[in-house]
Amino acid sequence: MKKSLVFWVEAYFYNPNTLQKLLSIFLLPLSWLYCSIMWVRYKSATEEDFDIPIISIGNLNVGGSGKTPLVSALALKYENVAVVLRGYGRKSQGLYVVKDGEEILCDVDTSGDEAMIYAHKIPRAFVIVSEDRKKGIAKAKKLGAKVVFLDDAYSKHSIKKLDLLIDVNISNKYCLPSGAFRERLWLTKQAYIVKDGVNFKRVVELKDKSDKMSLVTAIARPQRLDDFLPSVVSKNYFPDHHAFTKDELENILKTDGSDSLLVTYKDFVKVESFGLPLSLLDLHVEVDEKIYEVIDNYIRN
Repeated sequence: MKKSLVFWVEAYFYNPNTLQKLLSIFLLPLSWLYCSIMWVRYKSATEEDFDIPIISIGNLNVGGSGKTPLVSALALKYENVAVVLRGYGRKSQGLYVVKDGEEILCDVDTSGDEAMIYAHKIPRAFVIVSEDRKKGIAKAKKLGAKVVFLDDAYSKHSIKKLDLLIDVNISNKYCLPSGAFRERLWLTKQAYIVKDGVNFKRVVELKDKSDKMSLVTAIARPQRLDDFLPSVVSKNYFPDHHAFTKDELENILKTDGSDSLLVTYKDFVKVESFGLPLSLLDLHVEVDEKIYEVIDNYIRN
């Protein structure tokens, strides 16, 4: 039931049918109210300066946008770097140091899948999960970080930071619940807009390929993978941040008669311990030098 609801909501936001379009129009008064509340929240915020360069990478819409590989690529360039994020989907609460710059200190249930990706992909980073980003930033400074990247923190208007926003092409431009927008790019809010395919380019490497692979993934809008997929026996989509069980994955292998499960890195960090045959769609991005220049200028100033 939950799985069907998640995919219905994704279709409603990004590829609505006629009934869903009518529902979107019907909900417009709620969207206007919601957007007004978010504007008041923005206008009432006072920026706090943490005396450290803070760069937020995010998007205005719900659902995936390529944020995680972009954060990884950008953070790799800097020394004494920290990545601070909420840790959505984790089974813990509060602040945890996932990686201390050297070692990974917890499991994926504690960190959440995205934080564990950063822990694997950025060799010498501090990775911290915290619902309270300000506490996460303070902890990063205490550990010795000189630059902090925030994962998806445009809405944290009380933090002084550079905002990089990934522009996602969406035909429905309404705020929640009529559309996919969590917030607007407010006229008095400065942000640097980046676009997939223009300011950064996705590159996919297929590792441990087998003759017969079943795609298994739990990312938002999994159809985004279609442009990068090799031939697969089946496509098995699960809700974003889904916690896989070994039994459900073994059943897919058995039903399909596959040699391996084809997963993204976001899935890999959750299932590698199961000991099942895996093939990996390892995604990274190539970043336009102009983005680095924007960040370097912000750090210097």
